[in-house]
Amino acid sequence: MRSVDVIIVGASLAAAAAAKRLVDAGLETIILERKELPRHKICSGILSPRGHRFLLENFGPLPRETLHEPTACRGVTFHFPSMVSMPMDFFGGTTPHLHRKYSDDWAIRRSGAEVHDQTAFVGLQDHGDHVMVTANRDGEPVEYRARHVIGADGPSSHVIRAIYPDYPKTIPWFFVGQKFHEIIECPLDTEYFHFWFNPDLGHYTWSHARDGRQIVGVGFKRGDNFAKKHEHVVNYLAEKHGVRLHPHVEADDEGCAENFGPSLINRYVFGKGNVLITGQAAGFLNMIGEGMSCALHSGAITGEAIVEARLRNRPVQEMYRLMIASEVRRCSDQWNPLKIAFDRPHEADFPAALMALSWRDRAKVLRDMWNFVVLFKEFKWGRQIVSAAMQRPLIGGYSMQRWL
Repeated sequence: MRSVDVIIVGASLAAAAAAKRLVDAGLETIILERKELPRHKICSGILSPRGHRFLLENFGPLPRETLHEPTACRGVTFHFPSMVSMPMDFFGGTTPHLHRKYSDDWAIRRSGAEVHDQTAFVGLQDHGDHVMVTANRDGEPVEYRARHVIGADGPSSHVIRAIYPDYPKTIPWFFVGQKFHEIIECPLDTEYFHFWFNPDLGHYTWSHARDGRQIVGVGFKRGDNFAKKHEHVVNYLAEKHGVRLHPHVEADDEGCAENFGPSLINRYVFGKGNVLITGQAAGFLNMIGEGMSCALHSGAITGEAIVEARLRNRPVQEMYRLMIASEVRRCSDQWNPLKIAFDRPHEADFPAALMALSWRDRAKVLRDMWNFVVLFKEFKWGRQIVSAAMQRPLIGGYSMQRWL
């Protein structure tokens, strides 16, 4: 049995950021990853400028092999059913198009933590002064003893299931899938990430160029048919945008379950006792589905909270929740309708792009956005969204009472 200061489950960007803070503070840290590294990661790869700054400041310049082609993204373009399109440049210039298989591995290696890949987390027991972690490597059980455990293992977190077994049943789950097409003709600007606010297409629809092909992605309530949803989007792009694509190669199809709700309704999961949850496992995801920036920053805060709790001899959950509130504000602001309307919570200037339109097109966009929001009515989030939005100006943040 191995005894260490911290075990991190999942070799993610959140894990790399947490590990960097812990190792720099002199804490012995092991990262467990069930797959062999480097491993494939389903993701658009379009990192926000804030996430890029974090990588530069904490890990250094990105090597070329950690990037897809095109290597950078200029901004995001919103498309609406009324055929109004709004291209918006990111504040601070272009941002990298990460190849997650190699960028994640690069960051993990540079964190300085010890890495145990092909080691699958099985369960844990928190005994108050330490946590026992069980894992499986090559079919054999492995045990670890740690002062703290961090769950950085994504939206379908096994660490969350270990401490809150019923939690996955309490939130709606979505399926997000993308298919890759050789291009015949594609007028969509390759410098932008393209996102459609169109309820007829799905809850989350996007497209962008990657390595000479075009990604067509769609997110929808789990249980719907991926192939039919995707075909409908491809036909729409052809009819409305002149995008002509060869049939996708089925071997490259990919998808995963996603938890869109927590950051929208302030229902984050930060853990219990000596077990902390971070990154998208905790619920961090911005409005266009980019979770990498939130993962890096929340991961770093998780590591810092453990260090501070030990230095001050304070309960780690108390310290973590005080420190993570800043990242909750930043992430939840991006979903907050009042902040979107009257402030600039995103890293592209939506209010300025909206005001640059004619008054007729502005009216169309606002109508289209409202119709898109109505798509989520079945999840009964309306009252919770309004409540969270009103908390922000009244208390300067979001209530901790809804956090697990």
